[in-house]
Amino acid sequence: MAAVGRDAAGRALVGAIRSDGVTPHVVRVARARTGRIGVLVEPDGERTFVQDRAAALQLAPTDLKSGWFARADAVHMPIYSLLDEPLGLAGRRAIELGRASGAAVSLDLASIGPLLARGRRAARSLIAEIAPDILFATGSEAEALLGRYAVEGLLDLAMVAVVKRGSKGATVLARDGDRRIRLEVATTPVTAIDTTGAGDAFDAGFLVGWFTSRSSGRSLQASLQRAALAGHRAATRQLTTPRSELVIS
Repeated sequence: MAAVGRDAAGRALVGAIRSDGVTPHVVRVARARTGRIGVLVEPDGERTFVQDRAAALQLAPTDLKSGWFARADAVHMPIYSLLDEPLGLAGRRAIELGRASGAAVSLDLASIGPLLARGRRAARSLIAEIAPDILFATGSEAEALLGRYAVEGLLDLAMVAVVKRGSKGATVLARDGDRRIRLEVATTPVTAIDTTGAGDAFDAGFLVGWFTSRSSGRSLQASLQRAALAGHRAATRQLTTPRSELVIS
């Protein structure tokens, strides 16, 4: 779900998403250009973003339709979708509509800068207000949010928390009644062509693995393990598959 401008870039992006088998629900905003992002990729595959979100910030709560959330397993969003207005209000409305349909909520901390723009306390309050069922973070994002506290502190904010550690695998945390589970799930190191999107791919793989495992009746610990492995596989495909450029004419 997103907002784009009424321009060639917006049409090309929506077309590219549809060609991947995804159903986009897109609002086209008049007199606003489609958001753009510059990705600077270093020789080791790490990247830095320079963004101009433009029309993306104009998604409003009234743009969302309850039918979009019917039968959804989860509403997933980056922290970006809860910042700025009216987008932040739309993000909250999406969570409300998703939960009304029985969907879980997953949240990715996404980036330290926007996350901590108003300070650590405000960031923690925002996440606590959303109360995600599943919380994703990189190691550096978890450290920025928690300060000197151990990553287990993420379980004060979510029932399941996943700390993505790149080539070092992932730390998966969960609350099971009074018991707290911590798993270290390794991955096979690969040579990255470009790390852009690998974290998002991990989230997608994890969520699919998680819901598939839980619906098949596996235990909580087995479901967490399988979900993390599915996340690693999805991230590996993203890291090692050459991607064509989106050409806008």
